[in-house]
Amino acid sequence: MQRLPYLCQATPIAPMLDLNYLREHREEAEQRLMKRNIDAKAALDRVAELDEMRRSTQGEMDARLGELNMLSRAIGDLMKAGKKDEAEGAKAKTAQLKSDTAALKDRLESTEKELREHLCTIPNAPNLKVPPGRTPEENVTVMEEGGIPKLGEGAKPHWELGEEYGFLHMDLGVKVTGAGFPVYSGQGAKLQRALIAFFLDKATEAGYREFIPPHLVNAESAFATGQLPDKEGQMYHASADDLYLIPTAEVPITNLYRDEIVETSQLPIKMVGYTPCFRREAGSYGAHVRGLNRVHQFDKVEIVRIEHPEDSYAVLEEMVEHVKGLLRALELPFRQLLLCGGDMGFSSAMTYDMEVYAAAQGRWLEVSSISNFETYQSNRLKLRIRGEEKKPKLAHTLNGSALALARIVAAILENNQTPEGIRIPKVLQPYTGFAMITK
Repeated sequence: MQRLPYLCQATPIAPMLDLNYLREHREEAEQRLMKRNIDAKAALDRVAELDEMRRSTQGEMDARLGELNMLSRAIGDLMKAGKKDEAEGAKAKTAQLKSDTAALKDRLESTEKELREHLCTIPNAPNLKVPPGRTPEENVTVMEEGGIPKLGEGAKPHWELGEEYGFLHMDLGVKVTGAGFPVYSGQGAKLQRALIAFFLDKATEAGYREFIPPHLVNAESAFATGQLPDKEGQMYHASADDLYLIPTAEVPITNLYRDEIVETSQLPIKMVGYTPCFRREAGSYGAHVRGLNRVHQFDKVEIVRIEHPEDSYAVLEEMVEHVKGLLRALELPFRQLLLCGGDMGFSSAMTYDMEVYAAAQGRWLEVSSISNFETYQSNRLKLRIRGEEKKPKLAHTLNGSALALARIVAAILENNQTPEGIRIPKVLQPYTGFAMITK
């Protein structure tokens, strides 16, 4: 189902990048968009052309309407003065003005529609600090921490451990639903629950307010946070009700503030929520997606922030530190990556990825993305802030995985396997009630 025309027609003129920004900072916008390896000049030239057409058409229509109002008043005065012939002449001119105005209105609506649809195709402009690049190999490693575990001979990847110990059942998920839907039982299920509780507790201790949001959203919500139209093929769609299963708690939680004006005294707004996440992950095949490395359903705790534009990049770093604290507590080796322009999400202005090392596989697994969207989402959301200045302005939105469980579980299992069993990180033991997963 193609949703782009409907969604774009239903939104304001600038549902993505702010038109005022594009008018006033054209050179900077082009420079930033070039980091995504798109033809930014051509895209912005078309924006400028359509914007000028829209504004000039609006000006012509306003002039005709003004003239029409003046003529309408004049006709009444002429009729009162008994100047019937002059009044009839004015009426004929009025009819022509009405026809001209109708044509201009049609042209304006058509131009606005084309402008909205064109803006829908332009991703967010990366921050100037974002490195250029096309592929994940061009991401920049910011830091790395923790020693790589040295496993003994016969160490197994998590999918073999889960089968051997009897707590992770990929085959049962296939029977019940299909590939990519894991089933946890016993100590594996308790480990999942422990991680969720631990992540939520750490977030609420850091001042985040906990929410339990819906797990399905309407198209307007998915559009507002940038999942539509960009990731339509990656989401599960309940067509009978026209609802989408959420790919992340970011979508419903951020949309709690859609169509809102927030007073600056209410900032910062810090929200956290646990949800299952559903992603079709079309086209994902191969050994690198075995087990929990890439699944269609997984659990995740998400932190979301609404901030003043002057504070958002300091907040981004604060959110990164929060995630680092979780990884340190779990005793996992991790690294922080600054994503290049070509590897960032459609709506992001800057993204850090956090990866943990899974020792049995000998590879890094992404477990968190922390992003600043600047005004891209808030423009779609119509989410504004108001302070001492009377005119509200767009807020900045941010979010981050804190954390995604599937790959965290994979790394914990692989890195902590011993001849006696699989050791549970100390910080989780009060939640699990056991220190070791045993057969």
